[in-house]
Amino acid sequence: MSWRVKAIRGATTVRENTAEAMREAVSELLDELERRNPLNPDDIVSLTFSVTRDLDAMFPAAVARQRAGWQNVPLLDVQQMYVEGSLERCIRLLLHFNCPEDQPPIEHPYLRGAQVLRPDWVLTESANHR
Repeated sequence: MSWRVKAIRGATTVRENTAEAMREAVSELLDELERRNPLNPDDIVSLTFSVTRDLDAMFPAAVARQRAGWQNVPLLDVQQMYVEGSLERCIRLLLHFNCPEDQPPIEHPYLRGAQVLRPDWVLTESANHR
């Protein structure tokens, strides 16, 4: 079986700039990421979070670091480039992972207000709860 590196994108928004709100949103995003895609933490190459300039209450990677089996995943937090009129209070992720060539199609989770960023990747409500 041959393997390759693939990437998963995703994003969510936060109601307010607090550690509690960010923790809740990042946990929800990572739960959805794992629910939609067969991921083994040992196969994750790296995960980068970016946050908009209006979020500074905590590092999203701190949430990921506490997930079972994610202790050795390389994590990085960066600030998203600011563009006038862009989506506010947004947390994005880019995850690279090793997978078999015959990996099922990747599902990119865009949640809450971040659904406007990639409406083509937003699943219907019924598909979200399979």
